[in-house]
Amino acid sequence: MPFGEYPYAVDDKGRVIVPPPFRTFVEHGMIITRGMEKCLYVFPVTAWSQVAKQLEELPMTDLKSRKFLRYFYSGAANAKLDGAGRITLPSTLRAFAELENSVMVAGAPNHLEIWNETRWNATIEAMHDDLDAPELLQGMVG
Repeated sequence: MPFGEYPYAVDDKGRVIVPPPFRTFVEHGMIITRGMEKCLYVFPVTAWSQVAKQLEELPMTDLKSRKFLRYFYSGAANAKLDGAGRITLPSTLRAFAELENSVMVAGAPNHLEIWNETRWNATIEAMHDDLDAPELLQGMVG
């Protein structure tokens, strides 16, 4: 499971470095798609298969399900690490997440997230100011 946060920059060709500790996690390929809070989610192909299986079970007769499927699937793109440990982010996904210069690549339980660094910092700061999670941690940390 990848964890940690690493600041990088998107180069003029739309590439971003995948942090060395995350590379084995995505070494066999990955799917990049729209995430929540205007970040990008990067799933290893094995994790994407599990996500896709769950998404395929959503009822097509439900409007919210259809909207979410469009949001999540329509922007998805395959990616592979290049020789320098970078991935190319499609221009549509870069525009969606407003990734122009400084970005934060962060680990999560089954995926990576790529954030506009300013938005990441604001999100973490807001969370810190409003952190009320004892019930979430009950039984985990004692």
